[in-house]
Amino acid sequence: MKNVKKSLNIFKILAFICFFFFNFNGEAQVNWTNDGRSYYKLEKNQLLTYTLPNHDTKTVITKEQLTPADTSEPLNVDHFSFSSDQQKVLLFTNTKKVWRLNTKGDYWVFNFKTNTLRQIGKSLPPSSLMFAKFSPDGNTIAYVSNNNIYAEEDASGNIKPLTTNGTVSLINGTFDWAYEEEFACRDGFRWSPDSKSIAYWQIDASDIKKFYMINNTDSIYSQLVPLEYPKVGETPSACKVGVVTISDAKTTWMDVPGDVSQNYLVRMEFIPSTNNLLIQQLNRKQNQSKLYIAEALKGTTKSIYEESDEAWVDLFQLGNSYAIDYTNNFNFLNENKSILWASEKDGWRHLYQVSLEGKPEVLITKGEYDVIDLKHINSKEGFVYYLASPDNATQKYLYKTKLNGKGKNELLSPESLKGSHDYSFSSNGTYAEHTFSNHFTPYSKEFISVANHKALTEEESILKNIKKLEEKPTTEFFTITTSDNIEMDGWMVKPTNFDPNKKYPVVFYVYSEPAGTTVKDTYNVSRNRNYNGNMAEDGYIYISLDNRGTPAPKGRAWRKSIYRKIGVININDQAMAAKEILKWNFVDSERVAVWGHSGGGSATLNLMFRYPNIYKTGISLAAVANQLTYDNIYQERYMGLPQENMEDFIEGSPVTYAKNLEGNLLYIHGTGDDNVHYQNAEILVNEFIKYNKQFQFMPYPNRTHGIREGEGTYKHLSTLYTNYLKLHCPPGGR
Repeated sequence: MKNVKKSLNIFKILAFICFFFFNFNGEAQVNWTNDGRSYYKLEKNQLLTYTLPNHDTKTVITKEQLTPADTSEPLNVDHFSFSSDQQKVLLFTNTKKVWRLNTKGDYWVFNFKTNTLRQIGKSLPPSSLMFAKFSPDGNTIAYVSNNNIYAEEDASGNIKPLTTNGTVSLINGTFDWAYEEEFACRDGFRWSPDSKSIAYWQIDASDIKKFYMINNTDSIYSQLVPLEYPKVGETPSACKVGVVTISDAKTTWMDVPGDVSQNYLVRMEFIPSTNNLLIQQLNRKQNQSKLYIAEALKGTTKSIYEESDEAWVDLFQLGNSYAIDYTNNFNFLNENKSILWASEKDGWRHLYQVSLEGKPEVLITKGEYDVIDLKHINSKEGFVYYLASPDNATQKYLYKTKLNGKGKNELLSPESLKGSHDYSFSSNGTYAEHTFSNHFTPYSKEFISVANHKALTEEESILKNIKKLEEKPTTEFFTITTSDNIEMDGWMVKPTNFDPNKKYPVVFYVYSEPAGTTVKDTYNVSRNRNYNGNMAEDGYIYISLDNRGTPAPKGRAWRKSIYRKIGVININDQAMAAKEILKWNFVDSERVAVWGHSGGGSATLNLMFRYPNIYKTGISLAAVANQLTYDNIYQERYMGLPQENMEDFIEGSPVTYAKNLEGNLLYIHGTGDDNVHYQNAEILVNEFIKYNKQFQFMPYPNRTHGIREGEGTYKHLSTLYTNYLKLHCPPGGR
């Protein structure tokens, strides 16, 4: 239900130098060497290193070395990861999509010492291996195939199954649809520090009812596409953690208290240099979080930390903001006696040191602002580096403070660069790749020395080149206060050759739910990919607003106010802000359109149905028409259990108000949407039929939630979107 999936706000990745990293603008993160002086890069089927500060280049694996013996073409490598000593590298190829991301494929090992390349898992089905990784000693490689875990000796190539009971619904070492979608859980196993065992998740989805999608186009007879999908109110998949020893393939299950079907196990990691696991458990309502230490060899557990919230406890996985794998999702401090923890317990998202030995916790960051993301921990010098923006919720800047809680927050990003900054720190914290953009500056990057935040070379300096990068701003940021005294951030693009004496149509872009924000000071933030042309040149005012409940860094109260009120508080905020905007002299109140995708599609429907006096035209894509059709993890987190407060689900669902449709509505949905099911479209259509409400409907056969598969899809969708908008909300000033 998320058009921009943010993986539950914040994720942590520190190990496995380059396995599946992405930064905020979608580019691969820097893959640093162990010593922190160089970084790896794949270029033209070769693996290179660039050594700082001068970016001196060296080829470490040539095209010839990446070419298997029985072929003439080198491997097309998607991702790579190293053994701990960086003498071997795993190469991920022939990848296939699993739900949202390509996490299945083939793996090859290149050995720098022997100059050899070999494929692993050759006896298993092609492109079936997932999350391959070296043991800490580098001698064994573990991976998942067809929901079972295997260990392969690197020297001999012998493959040993560690689990054998995996099925479509009994899942070892990875996760079901709901865990992957809502907790970003994909890689489901962890090597022990001594390389003798593996801890893994097992998901039992056998009691989860199947939702059937229908494929009517790939053959003359329809095909059913089954999906284990737990709808809101339905019992979750059972989940437990086991530790399997490599020598005998025997599993010891961890005795984590609580019903395995009424709690979630969302994070798990070996405490370094021990045989103990640290496990985080959320209850089904996700308003109580507990940390347990488990003795891996015995299975016994003890509770060491607990946190609760009147709404929900956010799963802050500190580190990279979007990642496939979230290995090392705990940050261990003080010789592994404590962890770095994020909490909103004082009303703001702050960092704490939480002891694993029962000692008092330490508040590290202080003040009325939110920590947006963790970037680096320098334990040796006693500093933590993080992103925050105390004065502007649409931007991000780098700060540092002392880990002992006795420091002040020190701004490191250049004050002259107003906008959004991000950083990828080297392994030792000496260097970082600094990325910057704002609404009129394209994404630009430089490598810096962290000590002084200076570019390593003049040629790459953002400050030096900023004049070349800056464009004439077309997007304006503003705040607006509603009659309810709610101040909201927004951006606006005015028509080219804007004349304040004329009235122009306005198009609102909405998302509005807790999974994402739309008002961020980044480049192309106001781009409408569905519009075929330039909205400003065609004479539209284009606006987006972030309401209460969106995950902006404005404090707990802002974010959690939407609890049990999705479809109510966000819709009221959007409408009341639009009402103020319609008072502007240059806005034509008779030409007002709104559109959104996924949660934004739901908001579009609600706004059209509940405020027809404001919104005259709507374009809704992949919307949840009835909240009772969506998955339990997302919907129950923000709305509670329908068995306890059904009225909130009804009140927030667009279908409840479909009979009020007055304006022009274009409704679009993919019939193969595994996320927001196509049944939402048919439920809504039935309601329109019941009340004789006329609208335009476009189903896209077998397209999934993004509606992008298939030849000609994007062109068709953008043409449809643009023609409908121009017809029912004509552009231009009058």
